[in-house]
Amino acid sequence: MRRGGSLKRIRKDWILYLMLLPGMLYFVIFHIIPIVNMKLAFQDYRIIGENIWVGWKHFEQLFSSPAFKDVLLNTVIISTMKIIFIFPVPILVSLLVNELRFGPFRKYVQSVSYLPHFLSWVVIAGIWITLLDPLDGGVNVIRNFFQLPSLDYMTSKEHIRWVLVYSEMWRSAGWDSILYLAAILKINPSLYEAARIDGATTLQQMRYITLPALMSTVVTLFILNLGFFMSAGFDQVFNLMNDSVLSVIDILDTYVYRIGILNGQYSYATAASLFKGVIGLILILGTHFLSKRLTGKGVW
Repeated sequence: MRRGGSLKRIRKDWILYLMLLPGMLYFVIFHIIPIVNMKLAFQDYRIIGENIWVGWKHFEQLFSSPAFKDVLLNTVIISTMKIIFIFPVPILVSLLVNELRFGPFRKYVQSVSYLPHFLSWVVIAGIWITLLDPLDGGVNVIRNFFQLPSLDYMTSKEHIRWVLVYSEMWRSAGWDSILYLAAILKINPSLYEAARIDGATTLQQMRYITLPALMSTVVTLFILNLGFFMSAGFDQVFNLMNDSVLSVIDILDTYVYRIGILNGQYSYATAASLFKGVIGLILILGTHFLSKRLTGKGVW
């Protein structure tokens, strides 16, 4: 009966399933099939003939490579900075947007904050490179107005990581706030009414009503974000990097691209990718079980 009922639903809503098909094919081709081929990390790739099984050879080379240690450190530093400085921002944006009472202005703020998410990193990189131009970029024009010297942020090893953080914050803060706004809309309005009758201020309502109601969403998204901890943003770094700052923003993904796609070391690159994936899995599982023990909430 269940099987027949499922087939009936599929036949009834076949248009919806057809619309779902391209997305499913994308995940099968680019996310599931590559898992099967991760065995390449334990083999020497051969264009002609069978691959040769070499065991842990590529991992031993990987962990003994000074270049790998440098990109691993860069990845950890950049991802940590993004977690600390970017993750709380969508929460703050959702709280502020929720307090906007004038409908048209609220919609305007939401539309403007969502827009950067739909821009590619090629476009965003162009915007930020122009904005930070040492000669006539907007940031340096303001610095010069206050009698401060111009800075070339894009070639400064001291500043480039902060450029990554702020550009990612600008792109994702508004869009990532959608889930928090949806969670806020589920809160019973009578709680706010009772709090106002008792004399609670807006900040007190946020602290004692809104934030506790958001905790489940915050914990879930934090755990999921940790799963991408080792992915510090290939598109972003690839478009903003240059030879002057390569040593401080070269991350695992750009390293894999360089040694795998450009240099043709497919087995070695697969070993690096597998290492990244395993660390991401460990972080998700570890954070989930720790959260379940401490708060009783997790991803599942």
